[in-house]
Amino acid sequence: MKLLAPVLAVLAILLALAAGTPPASAATGVSTIAESLRKGPVYVDPAARFSRSDADALAKKIKDADKPVFVVVLPADYPTANLFTNLRTATGITGLYAIRLGDRFDARADSSVLPRTAVRNLVSSVQGEKDANTQLTDFTDRAVANMGGSAPSSWGSSGGGGGVSSTALITVGAVLVAGGGGAYALVRRGRRRRAEEQAAALDRLRVVVDEDITAFGEELDRLDFHPAEAGADDAMRADYERALDAYEQAKSYMASATKPEDVRAVTQSLEDGRFSLAQLAARREGRPLPERRPPCFFDPRHGPSVADATWTPPGGAPREVPVCAADATRLADGRDPVVREVDTDAGRRPYWDAGPAYGPWAGGYFGGGLLPGLLVGTLLGSLMSTPAYASDYGSGYGDFGGGYEGGDVSGADFTPDDFSGGFGDGGDFSGGGDFGGGF
Repeated sequence: MKLLAPVLAVLAILLALAAGTPPASAATGVSTIAESLRKGPVYVDPAARFSRSDADALAKKIKDADKPVFVVVLPADYPTANLFTNLRTATGITGLYAIRLGDRFDARADSSVLPRTAVRNLVSSVQGEKDANTQLTDFTDRAVANMGGSAPSSWGSSGGGGGVSSTALITVGAVLVAGGGGAYALVRRGRRRRAEEQAAALDRLRVVVDEDITAFGEELDRLDFHPAEAGADDAMRADYERALDAYEQAKSYMASATKPEDVRAVTQSLEDGRFSLAQLAARREGRPLPERRPPCFFDPRHGPSVADATWTPPGGAPREVPVCAADATRLADGRDPVVREVDTDAGRRPYWDAGPAYGPWAGGYFGGGLLPGLLVGTLLGSLMSTPAYASDYGSGYGDFGGGYEGGDVSGADFTPDDFSGGFGDGGDFSGGGDFGGGF
């Protein structure tokens, strides 16, 4: 009976709504809007001009697409200051937020769902449409075709923009009573399948990362350094200690990894450890300490780079990449560099042509800021620039640390820059928008 009581309580609420019980409040504070969006994808303010049937149709379209799109229709005089940021905070769900305010329109999104440039382009593509339903429908159609993530589980399996039929409510109540957790399991099935796909990607990636860890361990063995040896000083011992710590951290991070983006911490630790070894080698040999540079682009196991060299991938454009001394010499002599290859379904391939799971691996070594220039024109670079990649393996070039995905409940834990900017500028920081610094 204890387990049944909450279900019966929910059923009672649903039946009361079906009987026509009005909502407790029609106030349009941000909290009211957010509460509605946690239950369904479309909120229409009572003072806004937008039909219930159009709202229901739009909500069904979004739910059928299984994407975290939130649409809000408000009157023209609604306050715009910090509206997107406040709404995203109050709703607490990672997704794409679109607001029609009078006859004006704008949108923001978490970068893990849709990059800022894509949001701006989508907003611009519908700005000329005056009819609210046409504008919101076109925007939704284009957005769901390009974004990552899935609908939040709190929406359930069907619904509209605030209006729900009594038949639907009674049916939902019956499912809750008779099926218990069955409906919840159905909603979560898609995410379980996605988790299985991520686990398979991690298993493939694990082979390469284990090779990296083993190679670094062999470097430590070959070092032949003892903290008590003649000539060793505190700085050398500190370098050696940092390298050992990095090795242990890498092993620990890999042992606890559950998805591909977790690998970034592993390769970042290895890169830190190799730089510590380079500093130790310079101290022991009486050379100037090396500057902190990224590892060799062609194979991070080569160690820190010593210079940038021009390289052109097959079918791509020339770009500057960091290289080790040996590969710099090979390129200068017109020879091919020694490239890190990994196993793929098509045989051994360079890591940048091996598949999307290698993005977090590369991100740990090179950091998000370097990767666009290094990988543009390669298979991995092309995959990493898509919203689907951001949903499956991280947040794109700038963030390989993982985090919340589209439809996940993050609360106030999100990047504020994704929702800032002036109203009407689509999040573009180059201008203040129509109302400067607000919505």
